[in-house]
Amino acid sequence: MAPLLYMQNFSGPVRSVLLTAAAIGLKLQRRVVDLSKQEHLTEEFLKLNPQHTIPTLIDNGTTMWDSHAINAYLVSKYAKDDSLYPKDLSKRAIVDQRLHFDSGLIFSWLRNIARGMKYKGRKALTSEQIEGLENGYGHLNNFLRDSKWVAGEHVTIADFSLIANVTSLDFLYPVDSQRFPNVSAWMKRAEELPYYDENREGLESFRVMFRALMS
Repeated sequence: MAPLLYMQNFSGPVRSVLLTAAAIGLKLQRRVVDLSKQEHLTEEFLKLNPQHTIPTLIDNGTTMWDSHAINAYLVSKYAKDDSLYPKDLSKRAIVDQRLHFDSGLIFSWLRNIARGMKYKGRKALTSEQIEGLENGYGHLNNFLRDSKWVAGEHVTIADFSLIANVTSLDFLYPVDSQRFPNVSAWMKRAEELPYYDENREGLESFRVMFRALMS
């Protein structure tokens, strides 16, 4: 039986899992969790994931959450090779660093901004948030200075995590192609991936949601 993914496709972390699964040719069962109805807070869901976050994955009795962990697991178990998450420790360390950069900085700011708009009625970014994003875009631009992808010359799960979250942030605070040309080029490069539609559809849902919140 295919792994079961609890999800909402407007979520950047969920989209990173969908990109990973598509890249390795893995079909997932998809179960939408309606956050507006607090389905993530039901007793049933809390038994699966006490942090009540999406994505959450169940695979042959194993339950896990956090998209970075899920993506590493899926590639390690189901991919035909290790190109997306290298077994070579030196190469893997770079991928891991980029994944931590995503969770610790990029997604952290995305969550901070999104919650402020959704739950506190904010219509625009604060100066602190703008400073944080420009710092993040700057680091990412440097990562891409000498390579096509964030961890080297080949796409990895670090790209999937970052592209999903950066494209969401790009709607909230656009990436300046003059100041961050490497980031801009990388985003366009990602759009050419044969499975990029897994990000595109959910990204549009994100844009619709936050366009309404910002108006």
